Amino acid sequence: MGIKVAVWCSKQQGSLASFELVDATSGKVVFESEAGSPFGAFGPFAESYRLNFTAYQKPGRYFLRAASATSPQFEISEEVFNGTADFSLQYLRQQRSGYNPYLMDSCHTQDGYTMDGPMPDSTHLDVSGGWHDATDYLQYAMTSANATYHLLAAYRDFSGVFQDKHQANGLKGSNGVADVLDEAKWGLDWLLKMHPRSDWMFNQLADDRDHIGFRLPNQDTASYGKNLERPIYFLTGNVQGLGKYKNRTAGTASTAGKFSSAFALGFQLFKKDEQAYANVLETRAFSAYAYGQKKPGKTQTACYLSPYFYEEDNWVDDMELAATQLYNITKDKTYLTSASAYARQEQQTPWLGKDTASHYQWYPFINVGHYELAMASEGDVRSETIEFYKKGIDSVWKLARDNAFYHGVPFIWCSNNLQSAFAIQCFWYKLLSGDQTYAELEQSTFDWLLGCNPWGTSMIVGLPEHGDFPDDPHSSFNVLRGYQTLGALVDGPVYGSIYKKQLGVRIVHGDEYADFQSDYVVYHDDYGDYVTNEPTMDGTANLIYLLAAKESEYKTQKKKP
Repeated sequence: MGIKVAVWCSKQQGSLASFELVDATSGKVVFESEAGSPFGAFGPFAESYRLNFTAYQKPGRYFLRAASATSPQFEISEEVFNGTADFSLQYLRQQRSGYNPYLMDSCHTQDGYTMDGPMPDSTHLDVSGGWHDATDYLQYAMTSANATYHLLAAYRDFSGVFQDKHQANGLKGSNGVADVLDEAKWGLDWLLKMHPRSDWMFNQLADDRDHIGFRLPNQDTASYGKNLERPIYFLTGNVQGLGKYKNRTAGTASTAGKFSSAFALGFQLFKKDEQAYANVLETRAFSAYAYGQKKPGKTQTACYLSPYFYEEDNWVDDMELAATQLYNITKDKTYLTSASAYARQEQQTPWLGKDTASHYQWYPFINVGHYELAMASEGDVRSETIEFYKKGIDSVWKLARDNAFYHGVPFIWCSNNLQSAFAIQCFWYKLLSGDQTYAELEQSTFDWLLGCNPWGTSMIVGLPEHGDFPDDPHSSFNVLRGYQTLGALVDGPVYGSIYKKQLGVRIVHGDEYADFQSDYVVYHDDYGDYVTNEPTMDGTANLIYLLAAKESEYKTQKKKP
């Protein structure tokens, strides 16, 4: 069983001497320990402690008692994560564009018309499909390719945790394929439409003209000037924006690299059972990589009405990952050499150890290429790449080690996405190196998402089943129909200074966590707060990998004698 730590917080100064673990059935104290050293203030709290009860291993239901505080009941078991990755796939199916199995109806079937490409503007091209990005219905190649990759990697690395309870179209039933692979293929199919030939690549479908309020996707009336068609932005590698506001795009590589790696991994997983489909993926993996080489640099998303765009500023990590996956296909060491050269240019993802960043500035928040390069390499290259991960983790640890939550992720918009990405980086480092130094930091980063945070709430809709989790997310499904976004990871807490600057944010149903807010950081489970409580597709896909890793890890431990 894993590391088990609770955090005790108080708004008053004072010391805590000890704590007890109590069997919820018998009421007997089964474990006692000293509380350890205090960690001081965090957010609204004046004092805090980390209560470690890892030594107790017996399965059952328990609660903790410390001073006058009693925790909610919880379970100790090797099976607590069983089915959680599949559970979060529900949100991906709900986010499907084209045919939406949740609504059992179609949406956005007229997508779309081209802009900025070598063809005449407003040329129709079928790009229906993929996933809506969040509560808005924009679709970005960068987030979709990253989500697709993580789903594919989750199946590759932990296939044993996934079930087959849905068909390829997302409706209930079995088709002989794990549901996570069906979902990944839904993403791949859309990416193929966005890269239909070697010299054509599109970066984005729709723009912020989408932001007209709540409505279900099959009732979308957002107008882009051509009936219900939506614009498809060609990946030019140059500054884009059809209105007043422009992005700072300076290349094609960040998006093209993500395309290439998703296609390459897809080829490896589909070549056995769907050879013809896999061959198409292989061809596009190489053409996407070449597209990125054509104009090295970052690609950002485009806006129209306001300066709202994803400000990705890095790209070598994407090309590193793509080059490594092309090596995995070809065993041509020139790709491995290129990947290693890219790795040295960005040894650690720049947000690590920082207290702020722009929106999606260092996407996808983790250098996935380092893990794949280390797995594919040996000797000095492998050791060097693993060390890159260690340096990044050290940078966060320096910020995290002095607070009781071991929290070192900046509270920027979508902080939960960074949180899950960092937990994966810690997990990969441990896997690659065998070093357990950061095991408690990794667990604390994960525990934050499941409720070990100042608000005492999970950040995953519907998990844990009997726990406190978001039940009023910023979602049209919730607001208009009362449907839940089950399995979704919400954006997460932000600095109070960021929250106060946002336009149109309001608390509709009251702040149930008012006692736990502070000028430092806030989180609201209220649909009126699109800053902290909006689910995102790509964050949830990353979470699915993390949940699958945890379930697999515990199953492996269970098998040990």
